[in-house]
Amino acid sequence: MISSTSTGRKMMAMFHLLLDHFGHQGWWPGETRLEILIGAMLTQNTNWANVEKAIKNLKESEEISLERLYSLKQEELAQAIRPAGYFNVKARRLRNLIHFIMERYHGNLSECLAEEPDLLRKGLLSVNGIGPETADTILLYAAGHPIFVVDAYTHRILSRHNMIEEDASYEALQSLFMEHLPDDPVLFNEFHALIVRTGKETCHKKPLCDSCPLLEWGTLSRH
Repeated sequence: MISSTSTGRKMMAMFHLLLDHFGHQGWWPGETRLEILIGAMLTQNTNWANVEKAIKNLKESEEISLERLYSLKQEELAQAIRPAGYFNVKARRLRNLIHFIMERYHGNLSECLAEEPDLLRKGLLSVNGIGPETADTILLYAAGHPIFVVDAYTHRILSRHNMIEEDASYEALQSLFMEHLPDDPVLFNEFHALIVRTGKETCHKKPLCDSCPLLEWGTLSRH
Protein backbone atom coordinates (compact mmCIF):
# COMPACT_ATOMS: atom_id res chain seq x y z
CA MET A 1 0.00 0.00 0.00
CA ILE A 2 1.32 3.45 -0.90
CA SER A 3 1.93 5.78 2.01
CA SER A 4 0.31 9.20 2.14
CA THR A 5 3.68 10.85 1.59
CA SER A 6 4.61 8.77 -1.45
CA THR A 7 1.12 9.24 -2.88
CA GLY A 8 1.51 13.00 -2.57
CA ARG A 9 4.88 12.87 -4.31
CA LYS A 10 3.44 10.72 -7.09
CA MET A 11 0.50 13.09 -7.61
CA MET A 12 2.82 16.10 -7.76
CA ALA A 13 5.05 14.24 -10.21
CA MET A 14 1.98 13.74 -12.39
CA PHE A 15 1.17 17.44 -12.18
CA HIS A 16 4.67 18.53 -13.20
CA LEU A 17 4.84 16.06 -16.10
CA LEU A 18 1.58 17.46 -17.48
CA LEU A 19 2.56 21.08 -16.84
CA ASP A 20 5.94 20.62 -18.53
CA HIS A 21 4.25 19.01 -21.52
CA PHE A 22 1.22 21.27 -22.01
CA GLY A 23 2.08 24.49 -20.15
CA HIS A 24 -0.36 26.61 -18.14
CA GLN A 25 -3.96 26.25 -19.34
CA GLY A 26 -5.41 29.57 -18.14
CA TRP A 27 -8.69 28.14 -16.87
CA TRP A 28 -11.52 29.11 -16.39
CA PRO A 29 -12.37 31.51 -19.24
CA GLY A 30 -14.77 34.34 -18.42
CA GLU A 31 -14.69 38.09 -17.93
CA THR A 32 -16.70 37.92 -14.71
CA ARG A 33 -17.49 35.34 -12.05
CA LEU A 34 -21.05 35.23 -13.38
CA GLU A 35 -19.75 34.25 -16.82
CA ILE A 36 -17.62 31.54 -15.22
CA LEU A 37 -20.67 30.25 -13.39
CA ILE A 38 -22.74 30.24 -16.59
CA GLY A 39 -19.93 28.45 -18.42
CA ALA A 40 -19.82 25.77 -15.75
CA MET A 41 -23.52 25.09 -16.36
CA LEU A 42 -23.31 25.11 -20.15
CA THR A 43 -20.13 23.12 -20.70
CA GLN A 44 -21.75 19.76 -19.97
CA ASN A 45 -21.71 17.54 -23.09
CA THR A 46 -20.34 20.20 -25.40
CA ASN A 47 -17.03 21.83 -26.34
CA TRP A 48 -15.94 25.20 -25.04
CA ALA A 49 -16.20 26.93 -28.41
CA ASN A 50 -19.96 26.35 -28.36
CA VAL A 51 -20.20 27.63 -24.79
CA GLU A 52 -18.43 30.82 -25.86
CA LYS A 53 -20.98 31.29 -28.66
CA ALA A 54 -23.82 30.89 -26.17
CA ILE A 55 -22.30 33.40 -23.75
CA LYS A 56 -21.72 35.80 -26.63
CA ASN A 57 -25.42 35.51 -27.50
CA LEU A 58 -26.34 36.37 -23.92
CA LYS A 59 -24.08 39.45 -24.14
CA GLU A 60 -25.35 40.47 -27.57
CA SER A 61 -27.51 43.38 -26.48
CA GLU A 62 -26.29 44.23 -22.99
CA GLU A 63 -24.12 43.12 -20.08
CA ILE A 64 -25.05 39.81 -18.49
CA SER A 65 -26.53 40.25 -15.02
CA LEU A 66 -28.39 38.01 -12.60
CA GLU A 67 -31.38 40.33 -12.74
CA ARG A 68 -31.56 40.15 -16.54
CA LEU A 69 -31.21 36.37 -16.58
CA TYR A 70 -33.84 36.09 -13.85
CA SER A 71 -36.28 38.09 -15.92
CA LEU A 72 -35.85 36.01 -19.08
CA LYS A 73 -38.46 33.42 -19.92
CA GLN A 74 -37.12 29.91 -20.26
CA GLU A 75 -37.82 29.93 -24.01
CA GLU A 76 -35.84 33.14 -24.45
CA LEU A 77 -32.91 31.78 -22.46
CA ALA A 78 -32.99 28.51 -24.41
CA GLN A 79 -32.74 30.32 -27.74
CA ALA A 80 -29.84 32.45 -26.51
CA ILE A 81 -27.82 29.43 -25.37
CA ARG A 82 -28.76 27.27 -28.35
CA PRO A 83 -25.12 26.84 -29.55
CA ALA A 84 -24.29 25.01 -26.29
CA GLY A 85 -26.51 22.07 -27.26
CA TYR A 86 -29.29 20.46 -25.20
CA PHE A 87 -30.42 24.06 -24.89
CA ASN A 88 -33.87 23.40 -23.42
CA VAL A 89 -32.45 21.22 -20.66
CA LYS A 90 -29.57 23.61 -19.97
CA ALA A 91 -31.88 26.63 -19.94
CA ARG A 92 -34.01 24.95 -17.30
CA ARG A 93 -30.97 24.05 -15.20
CA LEU A 94 -29.45 27.51 -15.55
CA ARG A 95 -32.74 29.10 -14.53
CA ASN A 96 -32.85 26.84 -11.49
CA LEU A 97 -29.40 28.08 -10.45
CA ILE A 98 -30.27 31.73 -11.08
CA HIS A 99 -33.44 31.36 -9.00
CA PHE A 100 -31.40 29.73 -6.22
CA ILE A 101 -29.03 32.72 -6.08
CA MET A 102 -31.78 35.31 -6.36
CA GLU A 103 -33.95 33.74 -3.68
CA ARG A 104 -31.36 32.44 -1.20
CA TYR A 105 -28.85 35.29 -1.52
CA HIS A 106 -31.18 38.08 -2.71
CA GLY A 107 -29.34 38.21 -6.02
CA ASN A 108 -25.98 38.91 -4.39
CA LEU A 109 -23.52 36.68 -6.25
CA SER A 110 -20.57 37.80 -4.10
CA GLU A 111 -22.44 36.76 -0.96
CA CYS A 112 -23.30 33.43 -2.58
CA LEU A 113 -19.72 32.64 -3.60
CA ALA A 114 -18.35 33.76 -0.21
CA GLU A 115 -20.57 31.22 1.56
CA GLU A 116 -18.81 28.58 3.65
CA PRO A 117 -17.80 25.91 1.08
CA ASP A 118 -19.64 22.95 2.61
CA LEU A 119 -22.84 24.97 2.93
CA LEU A 120 -22.56 26.35 -0.60
CA ARG A 121 -21.88 22.89 -2.01
CA LYS A 122 -24.89 21.47 -0.19
CA GLY A 123 -27.02 24.31 -1.51
CA LEU A 124 -25.80 23.87 -5.09
CA LEU A 125 -26.47 20.13 -4.96
CA SER A 126 -30.05 20.90 -3.91
CA VAL A 127 -30.57 22.72 -7.23
CA ASN A 128 -32.23 20.48 -9.79
CA GLY A 129 -29.74 19.73 -12.56
CA ILE A 130 -26.54 20.32 -10.58
CA GLY A 131 -24.39 17.32 -9.68
CA PRO A 132 -21.07 17.04 -7.82
CA GLU A 133 -18.86 17.90 -10.81
CA THR A 134 -20.77 21.09 -11.68
CA ALA A 135 -21.06 22.12 -8.03
CA ASP A 136 -17.34 21.67 -7.49
CA THR A 137 -16.55 23.51 -10.73
CA ILE A 138 -18.48 26.50 -9.40
CA LEU A 139 -16.78 26.23 -6.00
CA LEU A 140 -13.28 26.08 -7.51
CA TYR A 141 -13.42 28.33 -10.56
CA ALA A 142 -16.06 30.90 -9.60
CA ALA A 143 -15.67 31.00 -5.82
CA GLY A 144 -11.96 30.14 -5.57
CA HIS A 145 -12.40 27.45 -2.91
CA PRO A 146 -9.83 24.62 -2.75
CA ILE A 147 -12.12 21.88 -4.08
CA PHE A 148 -10.75 19.41 -6.63
CA VAL A 149 -13.03 18.84 -9.62
CA VAL A 150 -13.35 15.24 -10.77
CA ASP A 151 -14.57 14.23 -14.21
CA ALA A 152 -14.55 11.22 -16.53
CA TYR A 153 -11.03 12.04 -17.72
CA THR A 154 -9.75 12.01 -14.13
CA HIS A 155 -11.26 8.58 -13.53
CA ARG A 156 -9.95 7.17 -16.81
CA ILE A 157 -6.38 8.40 -16.36
CA LEU A 158 -6.04 7.43 -12.70
CA SER A 159 -7.59 3.98 -13.16
CA ARG A 160 -5.32 3.24 -16.12
CA HIS A 161 -2.35 4.09 -13.94
CA ASN A 162 -3.62 1.82 -11.15
CA MET A 163 -4.09 4.70 -8.72
CA ILE A 164 -7.77 3.91 -8.13
CA GLU A 165 -10.14 0.98 -8.57
CA GLU A 166 -12.30 0.86 -11.69
CA ASP A 167 -15.43 1.35 -9.58
CA ALA A 168 -14.03 4.19 -7.44
CA SER A 169 -16.65 6.76 -6.47
CA TYR A 170 -16.49 10.49 -7.19
CA GLU A 171 -15.76 11.12 -3.51
CA ALA A 172 -12.96 8.53 -3.34
CA LEU A 173 -11.26 9.95 -6.41
CA GLN A 174 -11.62 13.51 -5.17
CA SER A 175 -10.10 12.50 -1.83
CA LEU A 176 -7.03 11.11 -3.58
CA PHE A 177 -6.20 14.68 -4.63
CA MET A 178 -7.48 16.63 -1.66
CA GLU A 179 -5.91 14.44 1.02
CA HIS A 180 -2.47 14.21 -0.60
CA LEU A 181 -1.95 17.63 -2.19
CA PRO A 182 -1.54 21.13 -0.71
CA ASP A 183 -4.84 22.86 0.02
CA ASP A 184 -4.35 25.26 -2.88
CA PRO A 185 -7.10 26.36 -5.31
CA VAL A 186 -4.50 27.55 -7.85
CA LEU A 187 -2.93 24.08 -7.91
CA PHE A 188 -6.33 22.37 -8.12
CA ASN A 189 -7.38 24.71 -10.92
CA GLU A 190 -4.32 24.01 -13.05
CA PHE A 191 -4.21 20.29 -12.28
CA HIS A 192 -7.81 19.72 -13.32
CA ALA A 193 -7.32 21.71 -16.52
CA LEU A 194 -4.22 19.66 -17.38
CA ILE A 195 -6.05 16.40 -16.78
CA VAL A 196 -8.82 17.49 -19.15
CA ARG A 197 -6.22 18.43 -21.77
CA THR A 198 -4.60 15.00 -21.41
CA GLY A 199 -7.93 13.23 -21.72
CA LYS A 200 -8.81 15.13 -24.86
CA GLU A 201 -5.45 14.73 -26.58
CA THR A 202 -4.10 11.31 -25.61
CA CYS A 203 -6.07 9.36 -23.01
CA HIS A 204 -9.01 8.50 -25.23
CA LYS A 205 -11.15 5.41 -24.85
CA LYS A 206 -8.56 3.92 -27.20
CA PRO A 207 -5.51 5.65 -25.70
CA LEU A 208 -2.58 7.07 -27.66
CA CYS A 209 -0.08 5.77 -25.13
CA ASP A 210 3.05 6.42 -27.18
CA SER A 211 2.41 10.16 -27.13
CA CYS A 212 1.10 10.36 -23.56
CA PRO A 213 3.03 12.76 -21.28
CA LEU A 214 2.47 10.24 -18.46
CA LEU A 215 4.09 7.34 -20.28
CA GLU A 216 7.01 7.23 -17.85
CA TRP A 217 4.95 8.16 -14.78
CA GLY A 218 6.15 5.85 -12.00
CA THR A 219 5.98 2.09 -11.66
CA LEU A 220 2.21 1.84 -11.21
CA SER A 221 1.40 2.58 -14.85
CA ARG A 222 -0.69 -0.06 -16.57
CA HIS A 223 0.06 1.30 -20.04
